[in-house]
Amino acid sequence: MPALPPDQKIRFHFLDKGVYLTHRKKLKAFIASLFKKEKKSFVSLDYIFCSDEYLLNINKSYLRHDFYTDIITFDLSDTASSGRGAIAGEVYISLDRVRDNAGNFDASLKKELHRVIFHGALHLCGYKDKTSRDSQLMRQKEDEYLQLYLDNA
Repeated sequence: MPALPPDQKIRFHFLDKGVYLTHRKKLKAFIASLFKKEKKSFVSLDYIFCSDEYLLNINKSYLRHDFYTDIITFDLSDTASSGRGAIAGEVYISLDRVRDNAGNFDASLKKELHRVIFHGALHLCGYKDKTSRDSQLMRQKEDEYLQLYLDNA
């Protein structure tokens, strides 16, 4: 896969938890291709990998939810001045939840981690998961991109 254009940035940050994330350049290029396939453009995307406690604090502070979750996505795009221009976002992922979910869904950590990474990108592309219909479409898109990525791994 080609490198990202200089005007697009995808970064991975590891706060209080770490995971070995292989083939980062390839993953970044694939995420960029996901946006292109969804006919969306982006300028920056930061993935922040953290613990349950770190993400719980974000959930309480910003969303007023008092429960653990595997992912929270913030759209930081400047939509006021440009309509719906290039996307900028932050995706917080609890590695504790991803590990637990991998076990609960009988999936590998690698597969579940990539599913959640693509889930965050899909949120920024406009996909929701609050209703059962939205969740079903989100899951279809996750499966589609996960399969595409794994087929080319």
